Amino acid sequence: MRSKTNNLKFITKNMVVLSLSLVGMGATAQETINTEDIASAAKDTASVVRAGFKVDGVAAVVGEYVILDSDISKARAGLQEQDVDDSETTSCKLLDRLMENELYTHQAVIDSVPFSEPQVRSYGQQQISSFLRQFGGDEERLLKFYKKESISALEEELYEINRDQELARAMQERIVENVEVTPEEIRTFYNNFKEEDLPFFGEEVEIAKIQIEPEVPEEEKQKVIDELNGYRKDIVESGSSFATKAVLWSEDEASRGDGGLYKDVDRKSQFVKEFRDVAFSLQEGEVSEPFETEFGYHIIKVEKIKGQKIDLRHILRIPKVTPASEAAAKDLITKIKKRIEDGELTFQEAAKEFSDEKETASDGGILINPVTQDRMFELKNLPPDIYPRVQNLDVGDISMVFNNPTRTGRTRYEIYTVSKKVKEHKAEFAKDYVKIKNLALQAKQIKAIQKWQKEKIAETYVKVNGDYRGCTYERNWLKN
Repeated sequence: MRSKTNNLKFITKNMVVLSLSLVGMGATAQETINTEDIASAAKDTASVVRAGFKVDGVAAVVGEYVILDSDISKARAGLQEQDVDDSETTSCKLLDRLMENELYTHQAVIDSVPFSEPQVRSYGQQQISSFLRQFGGDEERLLKFYKKESISALEEELYEINRDQELARAMQERIVENVEVTPEEIRTFYNNFKEEDLPFFGEEVEIAKIQIEPEVPEEEKQKVIDELNGYRKDIVESGSSFATKAVLWSEDEASRGDGGLYKDVDRKSQFVKEFRDVAFSLQEGEVSEPFETEFGYHIIKVEKIKGQKIDLRHILRIPKVTPASEAAAKDLITKIKKRIEDGELTFQEAAKEFSDEKETASDGGILINPVTQDRMFELKNLPPDIYPRVQNLDVGDISMVFNNPTRTGRTRYEIYTVSKKVKEHKAEFAKDYVKIKNLALQAKQIKAIQKWQKEKIAETYVKVNGDYRGCTYERNWLKN
């Protein structure tokens, strides 16, 4: 871990478990040593000693990043929790992948690869909310467990970890962003397979759904608008603290603890368009009128304008759906399901007429696979929230009614159907063109990353210590 995070324990599996990438697995951010330390010290293990680390605790150094034996142990523990095969959790393989991740992060810093600070901070705030739930909301116990003096100290450490993860991801994306495959390359890729080596695709399904959302009564909307107007009046006319109001009343868990604060927001930040439009229309110190987004109603105060970026605070209030509205929505989708089963209308016709999900309604409720951009999903790779709803459906069957809550917990009722099934089969060029194209693109991306790694390892300071020098690595860390 970083020098500031030595005491941060095994936070979550997502923090220490290596995550799959295009050519291997990434890892959490590691401890760093200062640029001056490396520049002024000899390029050997002694430099690490002078930086204040025990030699026998350091597995490797990549650029300014130090990887400790304990980092390898934590990565292994996380993977073992996920029942990853022992052959994939050897010290050599784990160090190889940890160094790979640090190479991405190191180069991302050099190249000034941009990332969204508000989004990264939001990750940490969401993680802390999750931790608090695990500790029954007992903040004191949480801080004692992680040996921190305050929540803000824990947030800063999580920020550093998440930032480096985001930088590594962004660096990988930059490497492959311009990689494309031509139709001829796709055909050549397919023809290079021997018949017995052709990819095997599992059972696939085409899925459609209808979604009905309970209507929010106008009186509930007006209630939160009136509340926000009241907060705004207290702030603007009476000098009340916006931050205090946010702590007391905002329903945005990610920012409430910081008084609704988001720092360094720019026009590319991960906020919905309506939110950005209002934020960047305000002067420094100005408080907006209440406005609506998909999350609810907000007011914003711009704390500081810093060129193309701003620091802001906001308060979110979410209108409540009444039990009567929920009951009416469930009754409607139940009646729609019966009409389809009775043959009064097709699933596709019902989706176009009734579904509240705009993205799918116009196409008869058909879902698009976000990975392949195709209509077909391999059954075993369906998102975990969809798989149990369709796994036992035959073509034309309709699922029972499900509640699939929004990110803010609001009820959404859904029904699903399987409109097409394709049995498991060997790849066929015409039939599986989209999937073959993706495989060909992935192969070309892997080559691009391998080329990039070879070049960057050659020009980056890398030190591998002790027994780890006897490992066989996928990458040329030893520069033999």
